[in-house]
Amino acid sequence: MSKKEPKNKTVAKNRRAFFDYEVFETFEAGLVLSGTEVRSLREGGGQLTDTFALVRKGEAWLHGLHIKPYSHGNRANPEPDRVRKLLLHKKQIRYLGEKTAQAGLTLVPIKLYFNEDERVKVELGLCRGKKQYDKRHSMAARDVKIEVERALKARNRT
Repeated sequence: MSKKEPKNKTVAKNRRAFFDYEVFETFEAGLVLSGTEVRSLREGGGQLTDTFALVRKGEAWLHGLHIKPYSHGNRANPEPDRVRKLLLHKKQIRYLGEKTAQAGLTLVPIKLYFNEDERVKVELGLCRGKKQYDKRHSMAARDVKIEVERALKARNRT
């Protein structure tokens, strides 16, 4: 093999997370999935839009993750939008529970991927929602960055 494969194979990204939220910390969590759900994710069947995580009774849960039914599955295919349990250390769950309860922070999934051991992982962000003026500031900064890149590109052409 002359080509080296990337270590993490990304299945889905939540692009709106960085626009709608200010991310303070990130955590890597495993997911409790059935076999057909993993096969479906290998086919690229995951969607993170409108997904969030909650800590309840000492356990972390992922709500809203849509994993389409496996194409070669049978009646054992689980429901696509069911609530899935997140696998984190007890200290992490306790820490996240405290932060989300007191500080008004939210747990938002940022990325769904396979790690180097071919296990499905979710990157969770401890976030606070942005205000409308923060979003406008982010858009303005992005526009300035694009303009600078265009100017440098035009300058390098001549």
